[in-house]
Amino acid sequence: MAYRVAGDPAAAPMLLLHALGEGEHDWHGVLPELARTHRVYAPDLRGHGASGYPERYSFELMRDDVLGFLDAVGIGQTVLIGHSLGGMVAVLLAQAAPHRLTRLVLEDCPTAKPGALDRPPLEPPDEPLPFDFGVVNPIRFQLTNPDPAWWEGTAGIAVPTLVIGGGPESQIPQELLAELADRLPDATFVTIRAGHHVHRERPAEFLAAVRDFLSR
Repeated sequence: MAYRVAGDPAAAPMLLLHALGEGEHDWHGVLPELARTHRVYAPDLRGHGASGYPERYSFELMRDDVLGFLDAVGIGQTVLIGHSLGGMVAVLLAQAAPHRLTRLVLEDCPTAKPGALDRPPLEPPDEPLPFDFGVVNPIRFQLTNPDPAWWEGTAGIAVPTLVIGGGPESQIPQELLAELADRLPDATFVTIRAGHHVHRERPAEFLAAVRDFLSR
C-alpha cells in the first residue's frame, strides 16, 4: 500500500481512508491542518492510486489490508476517519478490531443496511481512469447485497464515533446515516450541507466538527 504521512512522529496517529475512485490526494485540503495535532497517514486502498491492483476486491479485503498496514507502520491505536467507501471499511475494522481505534469518524458513508441501497453494475468507461475500474462493481454488489452481520454488528461498536452527513445534496440517504448513529452505542450525528464530499467542499466546517469531537 502506498501512503502519504505528515505530522510530528511523536504525535497521536490518525488514519484517513478515501472514497471509491479517490486516493490519498483527496485529503490534501485538510491534511495539513490535521497534521498540526496528529501523525496523519493517508494510504491508497487497493486498486487506487499508487497501491497495487490485485484484481480481487471486497470490503473485507480492504479491511484486512488496513489492519496489515497498521501493523506494518507500527500503529497500535489510531483515530480513524473514513469517507464513503473508506467509511464502510472503517466500520468493518471497528467491528473486527475495536481495540485498534481511539475515535472513529464516518463521513457520508453508506451503511450497508440490508435492502437499503440499490447499486446496479456499471459499464466500464471509454476513457482511462486513475484507478482500477475492476474495483467498482464488486463494491457496488456488496452495497446492494451486504452481509447482514455488518449492520447487526454496528450495535456493538463501542468506539466513540462522529457520523458526518452531507445533507440532502448527497446521494447517500441521510436517514440511513441518522439510523446508523442511533445504533452505535456512543455516536454523534452532524450534518454539513456540502453533498457527498464534505471534507472537500466544506473543509473548514469539516475540520471544526472533527476538532470538536476529538477534544471531548
